[in-house]
Amino acid sequence: MPTVEELYRNYGILADATEQVGQHKDAYQVILDGVKGGTKEKRLAAQFIPKFFKHFPELADSAINAQLDLCEDEDVSIRRQAIKELPQFATGENLPRVADILTQLLQTDDSAEFNLVNNALLSIFKMDAKGTLGGLFSQILQGEDIVRERAIKFLSTKLKTLPDEVLTKEVEELILTESKKVLEDVTGEEFVLFMKILSGLKSLQTVSGRQQLVELVAEQADLEQTFNPSDPDCVDRLLQCTRQAVPLFSKNVHSTRFVTYFCEQVLPNLSSLTTPVEGLDIQLEVLKLLAEMSSFCGDMEKLETNLRKLFDKLLEYMPLPPEEAENGENAGNEEPKLQFSYVECLLYSFHQLGRKLPDFLTAKLNAEKLKDFKIRLQYFARGLQVYIRQLRLALQGKTGEALKTEENKIKVVALKITNNINVLIKDLFHIPPSYKSTVTLSWKPVQKVEIGQRRASEDTTSGSPPKKSPAGPKRDARQIYNPPSGKYSSNLSNFNYERSLQGK
Repeated sequence: MPTVEELYRNYGILADATEQVGQHKDAYQVILDGVKGGTKEKRLAAQFIPKFFKHFPELADSAINAQLDLCEDEDVSIRRQAIKELPQFATGENLPRVADILTQLLQTDDSAEFNLVNNALLSIFKMDAKGTLGGLFSQILQGEDIVRERAIKFLSTKLKTLPDEVLTKEVEELILTESKKVLEDVTGEEFVLFMKILSGLKSLQTVSGRQQLVELVAEQADLEQTFNPSDPDCVDRLLQCTRQAVPLFSKNVHSTRFVTYFCEQVLPNLSSLTTPVEGLDIQLEVLKLLAEMSSFCGDMEKLETNLRKLFDKLLEYMPLPPEEAENGENAGNEEPKLQFSYVECLLYSFHQLGRKLPDFLTAKLNAEKLKDFKIRLQYFARGLQVYIRQLRLALQGKTGEALKTEENKIKVVALKITNNINVLIKDLFHIPPSYKSTVTLSWKPVQKVEIGQRRASEDTTSGSPPKKSPAGPKRDARQIYNPPSGKYSSNLSNFNYERSLQGK
């Protein structure tokens, strides 16, 4: 076991040898043996071993193993020094192994050490991206859970920081290929992270690239299987996947397959859905996703069937007027509930699909059913008008901080919802029904419009997605869809008509 003096002496031999350094194998072996010494010897070994590593290829395995021992030392300062020097071992065929070692070291709980590992991985990524990915994905597929989790997070946060010359087309293809292997067995959180990784790749910004991603999501969502509304995991998987798909849809990347699945499999089971997420209005969540997707349907083989299912579900939330007694009073004890949030989503989805089959209401329904629908629309519209007036009166003159109170926030959203419904109902009252109006769904941000631009053409939730504006956000900057929850949705989804007339 060499002493500090012996380590310095052998270091001097190697340093003085210049071009003949490779001839002093014994001196390098002494330095390797330094890892068996005390704290001072180990600290010196951690610096000396990588310095001369490249000159002794026949001792490469011994040198890497010695440095790895130091990376696992009990003394944190020795570990940090050894980790900091690891990129010097990443040469040729050794690089994937070093990447593998560094990936395993991501499991450290020491923040300074963790940062060193991240920096070392980024350093060797710039040397050889493919080799580094080999080590990372090896641990993601076969490593311990904590290593897998942190390796995935490393990719999701660090890839976007790498320059274009590192993330070449070939490298991105490798990321896609390896990601597909991982996606065969992932948790919901892991799936979201991988979609973040893949949707950020330059090669997948094209229409065909986005289509590939949609197909990946559809496969993950298991759209070929019969939907089981009573299985919380099945419901959660569909919602997680659909949330990832929504930002990918456009006028060229269609949502048809997802919309058809929702209409056929999910809508008929809406009331029996179960979810593992506490406090989530699962029915409203589903309807919001359907509304978002309905704007981007392509040619639809089952268009009439889907419209009929949407129409039937819409009727459930658009009650008939209560019967009146002979004295003109309501025969029932209470007014029906008007569930505005649900109706906004269903009416919007129906309106979007109705554009593709504009004679659905007049030619595909019998006269009795159409008459019944008009009565429901009229009753709903009357209650709507009263409520809109009350909301406008309640918000009149309020600006700035006054609008930020929880109560007024709810009223502002309620006004958006009711105005949207009002616009769509007016369209359906036309003879024949019209599908020309555009609205921005209440939970979507209103896009700013420059002077001279047509507001309708800017509306990404209308049937005509906007043309790309140079000043607008790039496609890869689009955020993952995350619908609102809590007071906004729960308080607005079950407003009681009778209470609204009393000024609620």
